[in-house]
Amino acid sequence: MTYKIIGEPLPVVICDVAAGESLITERGSMSWMSPNMKMETTSNGGIGKAFGRMFAGEAIFQNRYTAVGKPGQIAFASSFPGSIRAFEIRPGKELIVQKRGFLASEESVELSVHFQRKIASGLFGGEGFIMQRLSGNGIAFVEIDGYAHEQELAEGESLIVDTGYLAAMDATCRMEVVTVPGVKNVLFGGEGLFNTVIHGPGKIILQTMPVSRLMPGPRR
Repeated sequence: MTYKIIGEPLPVVICDVAAGESLITERGSMSWMSPNMKMETTSNGGIGKAFGRMFAGEAIFQNRYTAVGKPGQIAFASSFPGSIRAFEIRPGKELIVQKRGFLASEESVELSVHFQRKIASGLFGGEGFIMQRLSGNGIAFVEIDGYAHEQELAEGESLIVDTGYLAAMDATCRMEVVTVPGVKNVLFGGEGLFNTVIHGPGKIILQTMPVSRLMPGPRR
């Protein structure tokens, strides 16, 4: 497979696939495709994995698109203004992404549930108790809300992130939730009660415009 990503801040990834090659998508994100791309809806791993994907914020079933008889082309568009980033997934290089962040991937990439180790990280961290884990071998495409900023954290290094701004991180990273210190800071600082702390080593991807910021109501 070869691909190109165009059109930010309303991006689309255009994939050229060989005959017999398949791509997986979760949410019917297909925008256009050549006539020889065959679609098949599948649980892709059985009912257990299907329900696991549901808890991770995705649909129970996946769509598999396969180029039949000759090379084909298929495009997947982002559902929100921002970025699409391609990640090479391989053993030892798994990726943890926000719920609903997965856009599409090669068939050899597996999407599963990733539980936060500490309940507080899920209840108050802004990323939800359950995130998505991408493993296996292949290229995966992930949606980022707004602009994507990548930062590498060394062993023992950490970064405080306002809730909702973490889009993805290497599986070697871990996250926890801490309270904002000081009653005055909490009441009048305007930054809410909690922050997310990401600990290295590994790469993190931050997003500049979380969808949650556009929703009506209080910030937290």
